Amino acid sequence: MIPAAAVSGRPSPIDDRAWFDRSAAEVAPELLGAVLIYDTPAGRIAGRIVEVEAYLGPEDLAAHSSAGRTPRNAVMFGPPGHLYVYLVYGMHHCANVVCGPAFKPEAVLLRAAELTEGEELARRRRGEVASARLASGPGNLASAFDIGRALNGTDLLAGPIRIERGTPPEAIDRTARVGVNYAGEWTDRPLRYVIRDDPHRSRR
Repeated sequence: MIPAAAVSGRPSPIDDRAWFDRSAAEVAPELLGAVLIYDTPAGRIAGRIVEVEAYLGPEDLAAHSSAGRTPRNAVMFGPPGHLYVYLVYGMHHCANVVCGPAFKPEAVLLRAAELTEGEELARRRRGEVASARLASGPGNLASAFDIGRALNGTDLLAGPIRIERGTPPEAIDRTARVGVNYAGEWTDRPLRYVIRDDPHRSRR
């Protein structure tokens, strides 16, 4: 059966937990072109995801779950399809999509997006920066969308944050992840996925 949203021309929400119940390496490239939506108390902010990174669980020395379960990363050890939000350097929040399979603690870091709704709301937090830079970089993305630790654990199937299917990109670049030089053999794994030549990607 074709979803009603598809018939009406609206994007179709990802509302099947099984979609998230896969390795982050499978989910990450499929998130490119999808739309992140947050219905905030002040209004909707939405953006097309253009850059992500996959973190593959305890064996991945760059993943938070490699150190075992802690109060900070507990959401990663729960069911897939939830939002994992953490604070880095004591000042920037980062938003991640919890994946699987099952309760294997994997996640996809959302690194950059092209805002499609709510630019004025985003500018209240990001100021007078170029439109292409409003949600470029993981800390800027979380700031633009007003995503903080209070949203840690949010069910992406129930809202107020959700992800809708978008148009798959024509070309994707894969590179090593950013800022994981401590991760030994995992440092150079090509687990960063970026829409090729997209101006909204991060500068790194």
